[in-house]
This record gives sequence, C-alpha cells and structure tokens, in this order.
Amino acid sequence: MVPEIRNEAGPVTGLDAGPRMPSRQGFLILAGLTAMALAVWLGGSLAERLALTDLRRSALSTLGLQVTALSAEMQRQSSLPLALATDPEIARVVRPAPVPGLVEGVNGRLAEIARATGSAVIYVIRADGVTVAASNAGDPRSFIGNSYAFRPYFQQAMEAGAGSQFALGTVSGRPGFYLARRLPAAAGVVVVKIEFDAMEAAWRAAGETVFVADPRGIVLVASEPGWRFSTLRGIDEGERQAVRAALEFGQAPLGSVPIFPSGAAPDLVRVGGGPRPAWPALMLDTLIPGTSWRLHTVTPIAAAVEREQVQGRTIALLATGLAWAALAAWLGRRRRMRLRLAEDSARREELERRVAERTQALSDANRQLVAEMEERRRSEAERERLGRELAQAGRLAALGQFAASMAHEINQPLAAIRSYADNTAILVRRGRVEDAAENVSAIGRLTERIGGLTRQLKGFARRASGRREPVRLAEIVRGSLEVVAFRVGEAGPCLDVPELDPALAVLGDGPRLEQVVVNLLQNALDAVAGQAGARVALTVEAGADRVTVCVADNGPGIPEAVRAQVFDAFFTTKPEGLGLGLAISRGIVEECGGTLTVTSGSEGTAFRMELLRAREPAPATTPATLPLEAS
Repeated sequence: MVPEIRNEAGPVTGLDAGPRMPSRQGFLILAGLTAMALAVWLGGSLAERLALTDLRRSALSTLGLQVTALSAEMQRQSSLPLALATDPEIARVVRPAPVPGLVEGVNGRLAEIARATGSAVIYVIRADGVTVAASNAGDPRSFIGNSYAFRPYFQQAMEAGAGSQFALGTVSGRPGFYLARRLPAAAGVVVVKIEFDAMEAAWRAAGETVFVADPRGIVLVASEPGWRFSTLRGIDEGERQAVRAALEFGQAPLGSVPIFPSGAAPDLVRVGGGPRPAWPALMLDTLIPGTSWRLHTVTPIAAAVEREQVQGRTIALLATGLAWAALAAWLGRRRRMRLRLAEDSARREELERRVAERTQALSDANRQLVAEMEERRRSEAERERLGRELAQAGRLAALGQFAASMAHEINQPLAAIRSYADNTAILVRRGRVEDAAENVSAIGRLTERIGGLTRQLKGFARRASGRREPVRLAEIVRGSLEVVAFRVGEAGPCLDVPELDPALAVLGDGPRLEQVVVNLLQNALDAVAGQAGARVALTVEAGADRVTVCVADNGPGIPEAVRAQVFDAFFTTKPEGLGLGLAISRGIVEECGGTLTVTSGSEGTAFRMELLRAREPAPATTPATLPLEAS
C-alpha cells in the first residue's frame, strides 16, 4: 500500500507529483491546435484528389457513351450514300435529257428516304457540279439548280469515289456533315447531309457540356450554341482565309473557345468569358472511330470538389479533435489514477476473476459444441445408412408387387390352358381330331402369352419402358377371348362381342394391351357371376385419332364410397383378390399413350380404354375370328 500523508486539505498520496506546469499545458494546447490545422489541410487535399478521381471515372464513362451514340448515328447514315449510288433511277437522272417524269419520281423517293432515315437532305449532283434532284425539291430554298463544284466533298467523291465534309450550308445556312458517293461511270455524285441538332438538344437537355472538334481544333457540333465554329487553338490569318474561301463556315469569326488551362493538371481547365465568371472543369476527349474528329466533354468540378473538401476537412477536424480530447482525457486520467491505484488493483483482480470464469464457461460451451457436432455427424451417417436401406426395401417391395401381379396374370392363361387341355382329351376320345388340334393351337398361343408375361418381368428388372407400335385391335380381342372363354359356359353370362375391322390398329404393346382387356373381362365376369340375365358387352368406337374399347356389365355396380380407389394398388373388393389388376392395367394404358376410366351405377359398370389410333397398318398375323355372341 502507498503511504498516506494527511493535512488540512485532505489525504495526498506519496506518488502525487503535484500540479503541472502551466507552460506544459500551453504547449500541449498549441500542439493540438497545430495538429488539427494540419489534419484539416491534409483532409481537404486528399478529399480533392479522391473527388477528382471519381469525376474522371464518371467523365470517362460519359465520354464513352457519347462517342458510342455519335458513332452509331454516323455509321447508320454512312451506308446510305453507297446504297443510293447503286440505284439505277438515280444513275439515269444525271444523264442528259432524262425521261419525262423521272426527276419528279426521284425527288419524291429521296424525300421519303430522308424522312425515313432522319437525314436533313439528300440530293444528286451531275458531273459538272449542278444539282439535278433533291429531297427538298418542293421547298422554296431547294438545292436543285445550285452548283456545288467548289465543295471539297464533291471533288473528293469525283476523284476517289467517296468524300465527306462538315460545313455550313450555302443555301440553308444550317451546319451539317455531308457524305458523298460517286455514281457509276463518274456521271455524278449523290450526297446525304446529316444535321446534329437533335443530338445537341439532347446534350443540353441532359445538362452536359459536350462538343466535337476537327483536327484543326474548330468546334463543329456543341451543346453550347455559342461555341460552334470557334477554335481550341489559334488559327493564323492564312488558314482563316482558306476556310472562308471554301465557304465551310460562312462568315463565322472562328474565335477562341472560352476554355483556359488551369495549370494544376493537363485535364483541368477553367471555363469562362463574358458576363459569366470562370468555373473550374474537367475536360476529357477521345477520337471518334472512323473519323478524324475528337469528342470533348467538359464536366464542372467546383461543387463536387467543394463538397468533398468540406466533408474531408470535417472528418479530419473531428478525428483530430477526438484524438486530442482522448489525449487530454488520458493525461487527466493518468493523474487521477495515482489516487485510485489501490481501487484499480482490486478491480483488476475482480475483472481477472470474471474473465477466468467467462473463459471457463466459453471452454465448456466449446466442448459441448464439439460434442454436438460429433453427434450430428453420427446422425447424418445413420440417416444416410437408413436412406440406403429404405431405398433397398423400396426396390424389394416393388419387385414383390410386380411378382405378385405376374402370378395374378399367369393364373388366367394357366386356367385357360387347363380347360383347353381337358377339352382336348375329351375331343380325342371322341375322335374329333380337328377340334382337338384347334384347342392345341389355342394352348400354344396361351403359352406364348405366359412367355410374354415373363418377358415383362425381365423388362421390369431392366426398367424398360413400354413399346408403342401399331397392333391390330382384332387380334388383341381374339387373344383375350381365348383366355376367358373357359369361364363362358352353358350356364355362364352372355358375352357380346362385335365384328371388328381386321385393319383397325392402335398404338401400344400388343401382349400388354391384351393383358388389360383380359383383366377388364375377368372383372366384368366376376361382377355378374351367379346373377340371372347376366350380360357382358365389349364394344369398339373408332374415331379419327383415337379408338375406344368399352367393357360393360349389368352387375350391381361399384359403391360410390370406394369408386375413386379402384385404380389404387392393393385395393380390392374380392376376398381372394390382390388389388393389382386395375392399377397395373391403368399403368399399361398410360404407357401406351391412352387413358382408362370407369363409370358405374345401379345398372352396371363400364370401363372405357381410349388408345391412339395407328396411322400405319399393323402387320397381319392370323385372321381374327370373333364370335358375335358367346353364351
């Protein structure tokens, strides 16, 4: 502990150094003020450089956009003289004594083209320099009859095939860019004049200062009308006289543009002249592709630079003031810390204790988090394992369902084979060999059907899709009737089957469609079993694109409560049924591109199978012989 000395003023610790010297406090205040002033100056300079960098980036972007827009407009118009120079009517209009009415027709065409392309005027000049046709032929100040042999664009076109010139119109008094192209056999020149009034107006509307100058520094197009035909550099009297002799810019004085270098940087200028005070600006320029002109943009910088300077100086002042205040506070705190050393020591110990406790809590939380992450990894691994087992169980369940359905479908032809075999034995004992041979043939066909079902089982193992090929509907119905014929005996229901067109064909898989028809007939026979006046009817409706096969019975019908479930797998109303027949049948029909629906009521049930009609005939196998009515 620090020894303590008491006096009348109160306790004073032995570490107290006494009051500070006034000269030291004054020095600190002066140093702080000096640092703040230097920081304000540096902040303003840095903010100015950053503001100029941002302005240059923005001005370069604007410059690129303006050059692209101007180049697009000039390129759009530059192909027009070439196209017009190949026009045979324009070539004929410059010949001596043109056909009556030809000049008027060409004048009208040129006017339409000028309106469509936005050209100021289009006109045709003979080889002697006299205009013979123009789009402004109907105007009082038409170009027809005027001589332009003195124009450089005419002379260039006659000599080199093409020429261009920016000049003031001698008749219209409006500036524009003239594009000329020589006609075949040097018979004359076709000229298109482009005016940039719309572009200048767009520049002014956007509040941008933009102008275009030629290699001599003469301003041709400008957002400021007063800058047009002024120069960026001095022109001597000889060059000035040559310009006026060529009537390029009329009597324009060709004065200097009020833009002066500022000396701070090559692209920084001052713009002024007349009643307006000069203002600082950033001037950038670039070459317009395909021309010798340069496009210049003048961006005011005063407002942006001043705003950034104010912000920079303010930030520097605040930062320096806060630093100085922090320093003063630190010095004051250092003086007061000598009086509170013992308290601070105790507080540090308390703080260290709390930090240790917090560190221990964080360590415990970290260990718990690691344990939870490990548990989550184990859960993810277990979930993946269960997913694989579930997928395997799903595959085994699907294979079991399909095997059950195959057993269900094979039982039908096996029962028919048993019936045909019993009948064959009886027919052989009676000596009816031909009838027995027909039964043996039927047994062979049913055996082939069983083989087709086993092939479907193999196809399921390979996940093969159903075929779609033309099959004859009569053969499908005939094969189905052979399977169910054993159930239609003397005491069985009446089975109505119409005569079918042997050429009628549908798209699908023949054996699988036969499986569907057999299943529908079996269900109908089950529905009317033991019923007096039982009747089952198979009808066919052939349309232009689809064929409908309907199996109807006059049984008790399907209750409305379970009617929506008849196509669900493993749903059945039969004690010995598997509930797979209709579900498999609907799947087969849909794979063949058709639909299977049911309607039922108190008068019976009807299943309608709609299939696509085959455009090409199916290959014929054996003739289909269907009974009109079996009972």
